[in-house]
Amino acid sequence: MTTSDTISANDIGARGAYLVVINGAGAPITVTVSDSSLTPVGNPATTTASSVTNATSKTFYISPAAVNLTTNVVTVAFSSATSVTYQLFPLG
Repeated sequence: MTTSDTISANDIGARGAYLVVINGAGAPITVTVSDSSLTPVGNPATTTASSVTNATSKTFYISPAAVNLTTNVVTVAFSSATSVTYQLFPLG
């Protein structure tokens, strides 16, 4: 794992997926999931970093709308990759 990974649209599927981030590090990390969707009036969606406390896990929903149509992936950025793992659970 690196501080920036990509998830293929094929892995996310038509119904989205849950990304479970497990922070085994001694400090909190931030996770940012790219969002290439648009608001109802056509503005780019806002991407917000979310904190995962050390020695805990947090689940993120990744919508199919978040997929960048040019690259066909969603990018997930981590503030640190040390002792951090994740699992992806497609919804079907």
